[in-house]
Amino acid sequence: MEAIREKRSWQLNGFFMFGVFLILIYWEWALAVNFDIAKGLQAGIWWIGLAIACIMLGGFIVVQPNEARVIVFFGKYVGSISTSGFSWVNPLTLKKKVSLRIHNLNSETLKVNDLMGNPIEIAAVVVWRVVDTAKALFDVENYQQFVKIQCETAIRTLATQYPYDSEDKKESLRGSQSEVSENLRKQVQARLEIAGIEVLETRITHLAYAPEIAQVMLRRQQAEAIIAARKRIVEGAVGMVEIALNMLGEKKIIHLDDEKKATMINNLLVALVSEHEVTPVLNTGTLYS
Repeated sequence: MEAIREKRSWQLNGFFMFGVFLILIYWEWALAVNFDIAKGLQAGIWWIGLAIACIMLGGFIVVQPNEARVIVFFGKYVGSISTSGFSWVNPLTLKKKVSLRIHNLNSETLKVNDLMGNPIEIAAVVVWRVVDTAKALFDVENYQQFVKIQCETAIRTLATQYPYDSEDKKESLRGSQSEVSENLRKQVQARLEIAGIEVLETRITHLAYAPEIAQVMLRRQQAEAIIAARKRIVEGAVGMVEIALNMLGEKKIIHLDDEKKATMINNLLVALVSEHEVTPVLNTGTLYS
C-alpha cells in the first residue's frame, strides 16, 4: 500500500484572487460593450476570458476552524489545508472536507466473557480526533466506520484480559477502572494509528454481569461480604477478650483457673459475636428453705 503522509498544500489568499476575478469580469464586460464579440479576434479573447473566469470560481474555498481540506489533483494527493479562512487553490482539484474536531464514540453494550469465563456486559466511550488527514482519507476506506469497529474489537479484547472482580486485590474491571481505561486507550490508539487518529481518552461507561448469571453472582458477592464482616467481628471480639483477661490478671481482681477462663472466653465471644442481644443470667446463690 502506498504510504501517504499529510503535507501542506499550495494556496493563495482568497480575497486577493477574488479581486483578480472581479477585474477579469469587468474586463469581459468592457469587451462586450465596446467591441463586436460575435466575430473577429475580440470574440475569441472574450470567450477565453469567460472560460478562465468560470474556471477560477472553482478554486475558492472557505475553511472553518478545526476543519481541513484535502486537495487531490487528478488522483494525486497534493496536500492539505488546515488554516481557517478564505483561500484559493488549483480549481481543477478535488477538495475533500475532513473535520479536525474532537469526536465521542459511545460503543454499544457488548456481551463478552471476562478472564474467568464469566459472561459480562461492557460498554465504553472513546474520545478521538483526526491528526493526519491524508492517512484518514487514503489509508482506510471510511475512517469513521473504521474507528467504530476497531474500538469495539479493542473493548472485547480488553474484557478477556481482566476478571470482572478480584478477591486478592489484583487488577479487575470493577476495581481498577483507571488502569483498565488507560490500557484500553493504548490498545485503541495502536489500532487507529494507521488511520491518523489520536485517542484522547477512554472510559468504561457500563459494566455488569450478564442477566443469566447476575442473580447468582449477586448472592456470591453478598456471601463474600457477610464472610468478610464476620471475620472482622471475630477478630475484634478475640482482641476484646484478650484485653479483658489481661486487665483482670494485671489488677488481680479475680483469680481464674483454666476452666473458668475457658468458660469466660466462651461467654464473652458469644456475647460479642452474636447477632442478637444477649440476655445475662445472674447467679444469686442457692436458697435453702
